[in-house]
Amino acid sequence: MFHTEQYKESQEKNYELVIRRLSALLEGETDVIANLSNASALLNQFLENINWVGFYIYRDEELVLGPFQGLPACVRIPLHRGVCGKAARQKSTVRVANVHEFPGHIACDSASQSELVIPILLKGELFGVLNIDSPILDRFDDIDQYYLEKFVQRLSAFL
Repeated sequence: MFHTEQYKESQEKNYELVIRRLSALLEGETDVIANLSNASALLNQFLENINWVGFYIYRDEELVLGPFQGLPACVRIPLHRGVCGKAARQKSTVRVANVHEFPGHIACDSASQSELVIPILLKGELFGVLNIDSPILDRFDDIDQYYLEKFVQRLSAFL
């Protein structure tokens, strides 16, 4: 994706604002489900050109659907399948420009074209993943990835 420097600066400021909003929204709340719910709602409101945003929580050697915004989704994802499984298995972010070219992609929503999945680690251990889908090819860039990783780091303090 090609963006002007002015657009990038604006994009970065917007991400910094949403991270501050997350902190304010979750301050003092200790319930994990409530915090994940509000985090997914905040991202759904903030991010443009997405069709699904939410969390999968690592339980019993698989990812289990958590709070999300979007169409109904796959409930369980084994770690050896899909973009979410790969990010969880590797404990590193996976950004896919075209999900149809990703071997083993799980198509919960046929409208999804690109995907970004960020693992959530607590004390180095896998807690789950943040999954964001877009109906646009190559929707996510380096700035999205960098700031959404910061978002997840901030969120981790409230889990």
